[in-house]
Amino acid sequence: MLIEQYLTDDQDPRTAEKVLGKLRDMLTSGEAVIYLAIQKKPAVTLIPDCIAVTNKRIVFCIPENLGLTTAYKTFPWAEVKEVSFKEEFFGSKFITIPQRGEKIAIDFIPKVQARKLYQFCNEQLEKVKTIPGFDEKISVLQNENLGDDYASYIEIEDQNTPSIAEIQITGPEDELTQKLQKLKTLYEKQLISQEEYENKKAEILARL
Repeated sequence: MLIEQYLTDDQDPRTAEKVLGKLRDMLTSGEAVIYLAIQKKPAVTLIPDCIAVTNKRIVFCIPENLGLTTAYKTFPWAEVKEVSFKEEFFGSKFITIPQRGEKIAIDFIPKVQARKLYQFCNEQLEKVKTIPGFDEKISVLQNENLGDDYASYIEIEDQNTPSIAEIQITGPEDELTQKLQKLKTLYEKQLISQEEYENKKAEILARL
């Protein structure tokens, strides 16, 4: 990965090389780093925080233990609500607000880098909005009672929500009739084979 293309806005070369080297091992298939912003405090910044933008997510690289370890906080673009930045006397504070959970902010990002970061982030956010099913995915993420996986949510809903037919049979009909109705429903939904249906049906009728 050539680092020269990421040094267009006075990013520190040594930090950029170190961060990009680690990010290279984290990238998934088809993922590429678009931009890298590096924190620059008024005094000498020996261990700066960094923000990387890829075509799939935003990655916050936060050094810990005097730079011996790094904490990575990543947000896929579908899970980012918005980004913003505030220009201050020394640099800018860049803020990312996820669809749920705490916002994350990094200060002392050079102003030019913060503007570019904001631009590239919003470009990716606009692209992800065009993905089919994006609105449904967001509604799930914003509901704190549901998990992250929209497909799993649909599956759980189908299993636990009774159909109108099932509600109607829970009347004066006896237990065997209810079992036959439920068995028929399973067969019609192709959850059991015809052989299983016939065998179970015969077993229930034998109890009459």
